[in-house]
Amino acid sequence: RLQGGGPAPRRVAFIPDPCAFSYADFVTGFLLPNLPCVFSSAFTEAWGSRRRWATAAGKPDFEYLVREYGDVVVPVANCGVQEYNSNPKEHMPLRDYVTYWQEYIRRGGSSPRGCLYLKDWHLCRCGPDLEDVFTLPVYFSSDWLNEFWDVLGVDDYRFVYAGPKGTWSPFHADIFRSYSWSVNICGRKKWLLFPPGQEEALRDSHGSLPYDVTAPALLQSGRPLEVTQEAGEMLFVPSGWHHQVHNLDDTISINHNWVNGCNLANMWHFLQQELQAVQREVGQWKDSMPDWHHHCQVIMRACSGINFEEFYHFLKVIAERRLLVLGQGEPGHGAGLGLGLQQAVFDIGRLAEVLASVVAHPDFQQVDTSTFSPPPRDLLRQLRDALEAAEAL
Repeated sequence: RLQGGGPAPRRVAFIPDPCAFSYADFVTGFLLPNLPCVFSSAFTEAWGSRRRWATAAGKPDFEYLVREYGDVVVPVANCGVQEYNSNPKEHMPLRDYVTYWQEYIRRGGSSPRGCLYLKDWHLCRCGPDLEDVFTLPVYFSSDWLNEFWDVLGVDDYRFVYAGPKGTWSPFHADIFRSYSWSVNICGRKKWLLFPPGQEEALRDSHGSLPYDVTAPALLQSGRPLEVTQEAGEMLFVPSGWHHQVHNLDDTISINHNWVNGCNLANMWHFLQQELQAVQREVGQWKDSMPDWHHHCQVIMRACSGINFEEFYHFLKVIAERRLLVLGQGEPGHGAGLGLGLQQAVFDIGRLAEVLASVVAHPDFQQVDTSTFSPPPRDLLRQLRDALEAAEAL
């Protein structure tokens, strides 16, 4: 069963027709219940990447990719080497990776350099003119994570993955317990999906999760949902679902991680767990180390990519942009958003719920908020006042 008490799905739903599936259908059927689904290739048939990055035979168009992006330096992981529960990475120009890939194919699926997989390439940083590469599906348009990083202008969670048949990603759950979506531009993937909580049966005697769940003994401990994702299809991976992914062909995919009001509480719960794990590791120095709480936050930031201070800043940026939408009374004008008022009210409600929990948390109360503007309690008051005003309309 799912953690919320409902029955775990026996299969992943398939959505065939864009004209018969609305944003509201997605929110009520999959986003709020936190269930996966696959969208047919009809949803992405207009994408320029599907025409230009792949040949008519459905193979990667290496010539085009080298011509357009050959000098771009990309991150490449070695799937044949385990480094903790991940793979070691190197960086190389895309043209060098394509040369490796073509040689790998010629050698029948082997190379003395190992099994190399281009992962986590931030294509959107290459330039703003990506409108003909892909179009963000409306179902995933409420994307606070990338909205936040776009405001800061320093990072994003939009990636390209590309690799030969046999490349794969080890067992994991997505960063910050975010949602993710993945579109195969060409090729096929096999996904092994585990509902939240099911991964607990896979832990070893030390409490560690496995690197590879395809060992027969592990698969007997918990049967995953298995999905074969075809070229052009789009998979929605819900929050907190652990998964392992294998490329069944030479494959290129575009992937985003994203957070919004529907899984914000999951992100906050995850961050509390991450801090607790840090505190357990350094608990013996709590009484002797000056600024122990501050050091825990520093360690958490290094290990998890975010701490309580940055999480508040994330909430603040999104909250202020939603308050601007409500204050103007028009959908998204001035904030650069395509939001309706109803969406903004929903977002503010979820922000208020989580911020109230943050403000009340004993470890957040140890954070120096003297320079925060607005102060957390003032921002919470603004959110509650805006909700009250919206409900009175």
